[in-house]
Amino acid sequence: MFAKLPGLIRIPLAMLLLALNILLHVTPLFAFTLVKVIVPMRGVRLACSRVLVVIAESWIGVNSILFDVFTRIRWQVEGLDGLRRDGNYLVLCNHQSWVDIPVLQKVFNRRIPFLRFFLKSQLIWVPLLGPAWWALDFPFMKRYSKETLVRHPELQGKDREATRRACEKFRHMPVSVMNFVEGTRFTPAKHDAQSSPYRHLLRPKAGGLAFVLDAMGEALHAILDVTIVYPQGRPTMMDLIAGRVRDIRVHVRELPIDAALVGSYDEDTAFRGRVKLWLNTLWSEKDAQAGRMLMAADAAPTGD
Repeated sequence: MFAKLPGLIRIPLAMLLLALNILLHVTPLFAFTLVKVIVPMRGVRLACSRVLVVIAESWIGVNSILFDVFTRIRWQVEGLDGLRRDGNYLVLCNHQSWVDIPVLQKVFNRRIPFLRFFLKSQLIWVPLLGPAWWALDFPFMKRYSKETLVRHPELQGKDREATRRACEKFRHMPVSVMNFVEGTRFTPAKHDAQSSPYRHLLRPKAGGLAFVLDAMGEALHAILDVTIVYPQGRPTMMDLIAGRVRDIRVHVRELPIDAALVGSYDEDTAFRGRVKLWLNTLWSEKDAQAGRMLMAADAAPTGD
């Protein structure tokens, strides 16, 4: 019903309800975070962590409902059978748009443990959302440019230490760790600048993958390889809110974690080569999968 409203009414109403949903969930989230911070008892803190996840899953669930009623998105999702709420997953996905995040949240919410993303440290200052991500134990990463590392070599490896500390925390809770291994969103300019060998993807970076696997160790039981395509082109968040995204396709496959993928990425040259080869092979398969999904979308009948 709401999807048929004129844009001048529908878009402000959708944005208002999304904002109210933030306030509705952030208020109790911050209250339980305060208890978690000030009460030193481990049992209380663990209970607060569980409540915080329930609040976050409710927040995501309401967002997903709002997108459903205010848009006419055709969803095609494959590969969700057999996923477990009590499993620990490393989720690898191609990255095209900020829309990828609500898509992943909708697809996996309450199907697997709560998704936690590695975020740039600057995002902690986003009003309401930044502190909420911190409360939910999202790991914030401070990445240094090559120029900064040349000037300050003592910063070498600090981002990897932060990865290890964040993952150590995840050993004691059900978790799904999300990693966009391309490191940035796809654009044709970035694709050309990289001379990417893939048609639909940027080059993947193996370092973050290797550090998560090394830090989490046996706590992870599977990798989820996720491919997202937008047949109409890469959308913005405003495109999603305004109802201009009409077709989203997601393919999921579960992969075992080979023991050969766990080791010292910095110190073992042979291991580093194995991880890069494994990831490049996975990305070649993902590129082919994205191509098949786009071809299927082109061949599908159009209409609401």
